[in-house]
Formats: sequence, C-alpha cells, structure tokens
Amino acid sequence: MLYNLHELNRSLMNPLVGWSGAAAQVLTAKENWLSHFPGVQRLAAGYELAYRLGKDYEKPAFAIPSVTAHGYETPISERVSIAKPFCNLIRFKRFSDDVANLDTMKHDPIVLVVAPLSGHHSTLLRDTVKSLLQDHKVYLTDWIDARMVPLDQGEFDLDDYIAYIQEFIRHIGAERLHVISVCQPTVPVMAAISLMASKGEKTPLTMTMMGGPIDPRRCPTKVNNLATTRPLSWFESNVIHTVPSNYPGKGRKVYPGFLQHAGFVAMNPSRHMSSHWDFYENLRRGDLEDAKSHRKFYDDYNAVLDMPAPFYLDTISTVFQKHLLPRGLWDVQGERVKPGDIRDTALLTIEGEHDDISGRGQTEAAHEMCSGIPTSRKQNLLIEGAGHYGIFSGRRWRETIYPQLRDFIAQYAKPTKNASRRPVAKRPRKSA
Repeated sequence: MLYNLHELNRSLMNPLVGWSGAAAQVLTAKENWLSHFPGVQRLAAGYELAYRLGKDYEKPAFAIPSVTAHGYETPISERVSIAKPFCNLIRFKRFSDDVANLDTMKHDPIVLVVAPLSGHHSTLLRDTVKSLLQDHKVYLTDWIDARMVPLDQGEFDLDDYIAYIQEFIRHIGAERLHVISVCQPTVPVMAAISLMASKGEKTPLTMTMMGGPIDPRRCPTKVNNLATTRPLSWFESNVIHTVPSNYPGKGRKVYPGFLQHAGFVAMNPSRHMSSHWDFYENLRRGDLEDAKSHRKFYDDYNAVLDMPAPFYLDTISTVFQKHLLPRGLWDVQGERVKPGDIRDTALLTIEGEHDDISGRGQTEAAHEMCSGIPTSRKQNLLIEGAGHYGIFSGRRWRETIYPQLRDFIAQYAKPTKNASRRPVAKRPRKSA
C-alpha cells in the first residue's frame, strides 16, 4: 500500500515539479529580458531547488569517455560481459591506436570491482573506476533495480549474490584477477572466495576490502544499532513492500529505494539541509561552479534502486544480527564459510577514520579471520580524516588511497595469459 501511495503522490506532484524546472530555465535564460530584473535570480533559484527536491532521479550514466592511461589519452567503451537477471558484469574496455601503449595495457592487472547492493546504483563508484582504468583492466558489478526484474526471473537472496560473484570470478579467471569490494559486498565476497578456497579452486591474486561490515560488533554505528535493536520481523513488516503494477517487477517484494533514500537523509538531516540551502544561495549569487558540484553529487546520491526483499532480510539477519561470519557459523548452500582456508590470496583492508557506516575495525577484522594468509601478505590502511564515501571517491581516494592500492595490486600481479608482444601496427584500433 505504501508503495502505491508513493507512486500516486509522485504522479500528482509531477506537473508541479516539471513546471518548477521549466520556470527555472526560462528565468535564467540569457536571452530572456526578465532575467535582468532585481529579484528574478532569487525566484529562479527557488524554482530550481523545488524542482531538484521533487524530481525523480534516474540511474546516472558512468560518463567515462576516456582516461589517461600510461601517459596516453585512452577512449573507454562499456560492454556487458555477462547479463544476469539481477546484475550485469560490465567491462570497461580501453582502446588505443598506439602500438606500444596497447601492448602495455594488455599486460595491466585485471580488476573486478564489486559494487554495493545497498540502495545506490553502481555509478556511485564512478571515481573509483575512473582511477583504476589508468593502470588496470576493469570489470564492475552493475546491480539491477529489483522493480525492473519480472517475477518469472525468480527470487534473489544472499546465497544468490555469492553465487553471482563466484561466476564472475570464474568467468574472468581467478588466476589473474584482483577483487575489490566496497562496503556491503565485503562480506559476501569473503564468503565467495572462502568457499572457492575450501573446494580447492583457484582464488584471486588479491582481495581488497574497503569500509565493510566484516565484523559489525566492532565500533557499532547507527546502521549497526538499527539492525540489532529491532527483530527481523520488524524489518519485514515495516520496510518490505510490493512493487506496483506500473513496473516490470510488479508483485515482487522489495525494500523500496525511496525508503532507503529517506533513511540515508535521516542519518544526517542537518548536513543535507545545509547543502540545499548553500545550493540555493549559490544560484542566487550566480556561483555556477559550486552549484554544478551540488547537482553532480546529488544526481548520484538521490538515484536509488529497490533491493530484493530476500537479499535484504538475509543481510540483516546474517551480517548484522547473528554475526555468522566472524563467529564462524555461516553456512552457504550447506557449505561452511571458512576464511582460514584462503591461502594464496593477498589481503588489503581500507578503513576511514570517520566512517559512520562501517566503524573502525570492522573491516580490519578480516585479517584475523583469514588466518591462512601469511602476515607478510596482509596490509591494513586507516585513512585519517576520511569518512565512508571518502575512501572510494574524491580527493583522498585519488591522491592518497589509490596510489597505495595500485602498488599493492602491482606487487602481486602476474602477466595475463592472453597478452601478446607481437607487432600490431597495421591492424585496426584494438582494445585492452
């Protein structure tokens, strides 16, 4: 019922929201003589603020047309390597006409970035991907909005998530792969690699875990406390709703994106109110650069997706309430998750000093669990002054964290099997 009410309210508000956006554009158009009158900028700023507060935010584009790789401007193309009902494995292919640069890129390490399925689209990791493309071949998990997945595609739970990760690792090839998990997926990624190790399969060369709840009992945050102070039945009754009939996934049980967004904002309401007020003031004063930065951030932050209910409830129960991973009691499809069985994969954990999502020490707990990895092949980074988003996006990520992550991967990288040093001067543009 709540989802239907939300859709009704959205439909009723759409005309007003659209009118506000149009009015803001008209009043700020340089060719409009009204834009030069006193007070018009203030009015236009109010209209745009109303428009942005009320509009629907679609999934943004990655918009990475090129990067500088090994000193060359390198075009980028997005391609779907594997299409699954709830996730696409995306390959960001790099192209070059320079023979030497192409050969260098073919020998770059291969990275799988596992994006979180926790409300936001994987485009939130745009900065992460863009940095990695300078020195790596990059794959990314692009999770699909559950309301867009028809019911006949079946359910999706935490075990399915783990199975997806294992399939992606096998598809790329574990013997040449480096896995990076950001926030939520640190737990299922550790499970996926642990289960592969227990079965005697090859495991990735390295695994990097960034700001994730490996052991949420350490330095609990507001997110952890919410999960532990209410029974699972409360979440099932209060945040799980049915997708309405106007979406392909009609009838599917989900944790709706609009509720998740409300929860994100409720964690720091004053910060968001201040940000929106600053945006209004920047528009009023004509400070277009700061206004552009605000739009860019909230275009990503306000774009949310619905999560499949079984996956969400499994995560609440397994990770945040029962703490099955750190207690050594987690079974997946009848197999016990044993991180101690991982031996041939180097481990890097990254934490932010001021992370209010995954508290200090929660990710570092992976080192104790992965007892089979030699100490010499383990490393932990605590980033001073960084919050949750700062460990994978922004200046600290680009200038402080990424160089250390790049060096860690390079330390354990092996040449790719498909690399070739034969001349390709007369062939058409190639990719790497």
